[in-house]
Amino acid sequence: MKGYYKNPSATKQVLDDEGWLNTGDIGWIAPHHSLGRSRHCGGIIVLEGRAKDTIVLTTGENVEPSELEEAAMRSKLIHQIVVIGQDQRRVGAIIVPNKEEMLAEAKKSSVIDDGAAELSKEKMTTLLHEELRTWTSECSFRIGPILVVEEPFTIESGLMTPTMKIRRDKVVALYSDQIAQLFGK
Repeated sequence: MKGYYKNPSATKQVLDDEGWLNTGDIGWIAPHHSLGRSRHCGGIIVLEGRAKDTIVLTTGENVEPSELEEAAMRSKLIHQIVVIGQDQRRVGAIIVPNKEEMLAEAKKSSVIDDGAAELSKEKMTTLLHEELRTWTSECSFRIGPILVVEEPFTIESGLMTPTMKIRRDKVVALYSDQIAQLFGK
């Protein structure tokens, strides 16, 4: 692409001085191998996330939340998760738990009695921390404080796109006061 038709300012925003198109995606190019199944995949571009989703900690480290979120979503106890921590010392998360699975797991592990109908927030948080430790142990970062919320993120609430992607910025804005308390500010 040479640029947008009769729109030099839009062209300048997406094309750098060397002519590279800035899509906002983060990815890498698969290396060429001479052996194995991947020998035919060399040169393919692998997209891993969006640059705007990158979380920058006060320590200067960049965190790609998709790695942690994908790992955590393998847990049957987590319905939805948003990794947070922009301008914080560590990474945290906002989690919508799968209540039925949480209750079943709590009864199975004797955290609560079989007759109990609900879990306290503290017990939910404890179970979720254990799940996060289990599922994200291979990830680059550990999730610290978590905020457990009851309401799932939906399209109707404006917290998800029509393509079912969570709108991180809107979720963070909605829970900004609780996030500040979570990180002790």
